[in-house]
Amino acid sequence: MRTKSSITLAVIASFAVLMFPSEIIAETSETTTITPINEEISLQKTITTMVVPEDNTLPWGFVTGSPSEFVERHPVIIQFFDEADDLVHVAQVDVKGDGSYEYKFRVTSIDENGNMEKAFEGEYTVIIHRVIPNSNQLV
Repeated sequence: MRTKSSITLAVIASFAVLMFPSEIIAETSETTTITPINEEISLQKTITTMVVPEDNTLPWGFVTGSPSEFVERHPVIIQFFDEADDLVHVAQVDVKGDGSYEYKFRVTSIDENGNMEKAFEGEYTVIIHRVIPNSNQLV
């Protein structure tokens, strides 16, 4: 059975919410839970915080996961909640052959009058759901 610190390190290495160049900040404190679905697979749920500064001018943000174990035909689900815990955005992303994934989303855009519109600003809770193979046998 994995220890909490090794799971935390694996999650920190596996998930990042970032922008290039990075003005959006993902907290390093993440919470990960693993819930068995059946004898073969489990649901891994990672919760992290994304902060988009008020003065952000970059248009894109990314949610990425590094290569790791995965279960074929099970996409990654990414949810963004605002400070009032309202769901503001949901994405479904396919996992690549190496177990990695990437989701690119608009943070700012320009309207027809040339004014900047912000899709994200402030602090958000990001929840990442991923189906993984079981590492322990169910009893």
